[in-house]
Amino acid sequence: MTSWAPELSRFSGPRYAAIANALAADIAAGRLRAGDRLPPQRELAWRLKVTVGTVTRAYTEAERRGLIAGEVGRGTYVREHGDVAMAAPTRIAAANTIDLSRALPVDDATNQAVAKTLAEIAARKDFVRLLDYGAVLGAPAHREAGAQWLADWGVPVMPDRLAITTGGQNSIVLALAALARPGDVVLAEHLTYYGIKSAAMLLSLRLHGVAMDEFGLVPEALEQACRQFAPKALYCTPTLQNPTTAIMPVERREEIAAICRRYSVAIVEDDIFGFLPDQPPPRLSSFAPEHSVLVTSLSKPLAPGLRIGYLATAMPIMDRVESALRAQAIMVTPLMAELASQLIRSGEARRMADWQRREAAARQAIAARVFAGADFVNHPQALQFWLRLPEPWRREEFTDAAQRRGVVVTPAGSFAVGRAPVPHAVRVGIGG
Repeated sequence: MTSWAPELSRFSGPRYAAIANALAADIAAGRLRAGDRLPPQRELAWRLKVTVGTVTRAYTEAERRGLIAGEVGRGTYVREHGDVAMAAPTRIAAANTIDLSRALPVDDATNQAVAKTLAEIAARKDFVRLLDYGAVLGAPAHREAGAQWLADWGVPVMPDRLAITTGGQNSIVLALAALARPGDVVLAEHLTYYGIKSAAMLLSLRLHGVAMDEFGLVPEALEQACRQFAPKALYCTPTLQNPTTAIMPVERREEIAAICRRYSVAIVEDDIFGFLPDQPPPRLSSFAPEHSVLVTSLSKPLAPGLRIGYLATAMPIMDRVESALRAQAIMVTPLMAELASQLIRSGEARRMADWQRREAAARQAIAARVFAGADFVNHPQALQFWLRLPEPWRREEFTDAAQRRGVVVTPAGSFAVGRAPVPHAVRVGIGG
């Protein structure tokens, strides 16, 4: 058992969140290693001068994030796959903190339109029907609105090939549940959206990282991984890759799709940022439509609290998606689906998204001036940029130092999958 006692002064927010974040930081820095046994809750509470309930809540949060695991009669241990350590960190920012840790929409320009639309829906005579059970994949009118939304951004899809979900993360979980079974291998970019880690963990899938370059996935590395692991699916973000903002060229998309077809690997394409570029390339999934799932949501173009996402795929896969959605949630809340659909039909959603695109471009121009001379990668319309750190900075040390100065960013370790070297870099969101 270790004598671990975290230094909490570096972390803001409630004490339980500070303990969980300190645990993540110490794992990422190598001060805690896989298999280390943590102090009992009562003992750690005594060391930190907090209540046992605070430590219990901290351990629960750490276990939710995949940092630790408890074994009855043996105690609590650091998990082997501690590279999830900084995934989805609990950040409850103080009032004077600038939170640049998430790729949020750049401003809250949606409030007035959303409030007005909600009031209109509530005043309708048929409002009560939105409080009843609905179709698992969404009402026909809601699926039609979703298909209209995707078509506006260059993704033509028939409504019967589209499901309404509770956001992008839910779409990812549903897609993986439809395509793989516990123990199966799923591939992802070596640096990728940290939500795929928690999704794979929830479904007991084995996640393997694939090498990247400045254009995204490296085809030769993907083919080698397909031969070695016989994966069931590939998850990737070809357009404005998270966190690096890379956009995969059309020729490489064709090559990636051909490899996946050759090895019978389904493609889960995360198109969450597909609305941002002026001229996005054809979607990766369009090169293998019968073996692909495209997922997106309204979290970035509108607001994350709407929790409405869209999943488009071929019918055999859609049947399995429907079964997974029914098991997880029975249906998406009809009231939220109606709100999103009304915003789309009225044109408000498009106006909001266009405003986001213009504001993101303006903020990226500011970032380019501020960081001139630094080693950073961005796209003129992305919601984040990728900052490579100069010597002697290391990613966790830099993140801690920034937080002490009131700025929250996300270290590269949060996005890393597999054992390949993790760069000393941070993702900086411009929406905060």
